[in-house]
Amino acid sequence: MRVVRESSKEGIRISLFEWNNKYILKFEAGNLEQTYKVPAMDVLEEKDLDTLTEGDFYQEVKKRFDEMHQSLQIATKNF
Repeated sequence: MRVVRESSKEGIRISLFEWNNKYILKFEAGNLEQTYKVPAMDVLEEKDLDTLTEGDFYQEVKKRFDEMHQSLQIATKNF
């Protein structure tokens, strides 16, 4: 697996990997993570993947992290 780039935005770590003819885009916030696999054939240039780290898609990622955090809090409430 090749690390293409790593960055951080609004407390979310963003990592882009290339592996097995796929790009793997991983978002990490605290102890939660979301991973998306995009076939390399669907990407003309690596910079095209930048659209997944901004705009509507990125807003959905942040919203999903909030939902995941709430679900985990509820599930572990009785521990």
